Amino acid sequence: MRRLMTTRSPLAASTSSRTWIWVQLAIGWLPLWALLTVLMAAVHGETVAAAVPGAARLVFGAALLGWLVHRFVARNPWPHPIRPLFVAKHLAALTLYAFGCMLFYSVIESLLRRQPVLVVGPGFIPFFVTGAWFYVMVAAVAYANQAAARASQLAALEARAQLAVLRGQMHPHFLFNALHTVVQLIPIDPRSASRAAELLADVLRAALSEPRDRVTLAQEWDFVQRYLEIERIRFGERLQVREAFDAAALACRLPSFALQTLVENAVRHAAAPRIEPVTLGIAARVEGDVLVVVVCDDGPGADVASIAQSAGTGLRRLREQLKWLHGSEAALTLASEPGAGLTARLNIPQRAPDLADDDE
Repeated sequence: MRRLMTTRSPLAASTSSRTWIWVQLAIGWLPLWALLTVLMAAVHGETVAAAVPGAARLVFGAALLGWLVHRFVARNPWPHPIRPLFVAKHLAALTLYAFGCMLFYSVIESLLRRQPVLVVGPGFIPFFVTGAWFYVMVAAVAYANQAAARASQLAALEARAQLAVLRGQMHPHFLFNALHTVVQLIPIDPRSASRAAELLADVLRAALSEPRDRVTLAQEWDFVQRYLEIERIRFGERLQVREAFDAAALACRLPSFALQTLVENAVRHAAAPRIEPVTLGIAARVEGDVLVVVVCDDGPGADVASIAQSAGTGLRRLREQLKWLHGSEAALTLASEPGAGLTARLNIPQRAPDLADDDE
């Protein structure tokens, strides 16, 4: 077997939740607490254990006021280019934040000592610089999160656009092949051609009205059956289909037109080139949290390498669809031997992708 799709998908990367961001920030303050503890112990000539409470109060106040910095950053996105007003706003906010850290620390100390005190540590300037350093750190993290969120949104929009393009490409590809079937029937059997045209209209109506990136296997199989009814008019008894679906598999989701693409490929390469009867086997089962779909035929077989390198097949578009929806977690593999037909296996993870449209 030859693995045909191994690209990492941007869909696999999503924006972190607010809760996780705050957890990350809390973890980020711990090293600062340790650093300040050591510095305070060195400056005041205390033991590390004695400096721990003071460092904790300072870090706690800086982290609490950091929430206001996050709100300020959210209201003042990073401009391109940087404007003087943007710099002035941050200088003012930095000053207020540094004084706020001093005030918060002094209030806590006053409550502990039960008398008003103003604490400036080793001096006003060092304390102010420490507060400014805290502000720059918090603002930098906030702007980094903003940039990551924008990148994630752009990746999501790109994925949506690519999937829409792929659906738009699959429809003409399918329409061309189906129309070819109808055209071939017209001089041979006009009545059958008329019936095939009616079925084709129903199939296209269903295809064009499907806006979702993923559908259940039951829905996809219903669509494929309509397509196979058209092909049976063309091939008659030469085309036999055997299906075997586990009940659990029918409720699983897969990319829209995925099964149809595999079946269409089997009909095109196994049944169309020969006059002998051809049997298509279509099966689906669930292995753990993965939907496994297998489409095989007993046709003449095919060169798997040439199919993988082909730029004009529905399989290429299916691989791209898998890449955008599931990244490297999904796989399409082909196996073939001369005279032994072709087997296509599709593995689809059932963890819903972040950007897939799963609405019914």
